[in-house]
Amino acid sequence: MNFIKAMPLTVRLQWLIWIAVFLILFFSVMPMDGWRYSVIFAPISVAFYMLVIYGNIYFLLPRFYERGRRVQYVIYALVLLIGCGIGRAYLSHYLYQLVVNKAWMKMELSDLIYVIVTGFLTFLLSFIFRLAINYFDLKQQSEKMMAQKSQAELDLLKSQVQPHFLFNTLNNIYFEAYREAPKTANLIERLSDIMRYFVDESPKDRVAISTEIQFLENYIALEKIRMRHDIDLTFIKACDPELRIPPMLLMTFVENIFKHGIDKTASDNKIELSLIQEDGYLVFETINHVQPKTGADQPAGFGIRNLEKRLEHLYGTGFCLSTGAANDFYTAYLKVPLI
Repeated sequence: MNFIKAMPLTVRLQWLIWIAVFLILFFSVMPMDGWRYSVIFAPISVAFYMLVIYGNIYFLLPRFYERGRRVQYVIYALVLLIGCGIGRAYLSHYLYQLVVNKAWMKMELSDLIYVIVTGFLTFLLSFIFRLAINYFDLKQQSEKMMAQKSQAELDLLKSQVQPHFLFNTLNNIYFEAYREAPKTANLIERLSDIMRYFVDESPKDRVAISTEIQFLENYIALEKIRMRHDIDLTFIKACDPELRIPPMLLMTFVENIFKHGIDKTASDNKIELSLIQEDGYLVFETINHVQPKTGADQPAGFGIRNLEKRLEHLYGTGFCLSTGAANDFYTAYLKVPLI
């Protein structure tokens, strides 16, 4: 029973159909020719019908008709029908003489024509058979997708419980810290905003550029904690705050600066960021000192390559991305159309 339940719905329906056809053939022949010939005739006929139907559905149609090879399809379909028809006719006739008549009788041409015509009608039935299989397959896939959607919605609701609990806890810590250490409280607030951005904004297709800028500023503020000295940082913002862009589009440049372009012990770190809207494009440029490489340096370039792949997916060839070092300064440049 478990084996039957594990079968796809379309497979179970086909088994039921063929069992029903077998029983119909068996009980229709038995009153005239006896049960012994019925046991032989019914499976031969079912095998013939299956060969014609499945031969058309799974072999001829996909290999010839659907590939535009219509003439070959017709030729091979005729070969299938005539070949199977003749084979069935002679086999049935031989077994009939062997089991029922006990004496050889010549097969009439009308019997052969009858079998071939029956095969042709079965061949036409195969198209209806295929439509039925496709219908139940699509229905089953639709039900599966609905079940997956419901499960995904449930998982999303579950996943939102922990982040919101964490946000509420951070807010409580913020209010406690604000009384004793306002600067620490401000950093906690920025961390909370960053986490909220990841949960609420990053899954969206587009976000307001003001939200993206706030995210960058929060990230920069938290990175500054690790620096011994202040950073000479300028951030020029000359764009409409209501513009919408894909989330996390600008983050790679800033992250690379703090990963590869900052000496945490130096007092002369300088960073220039500019985000400018011009002629239907958004231009983001970063400039920082080139730091001497050490053995502990992390390999660079993966973030930029991943960003480039994402840009190709979003804009095709309608963007400009370049990075490079000159005169002890490293520059990253990005220009994307405002859609």
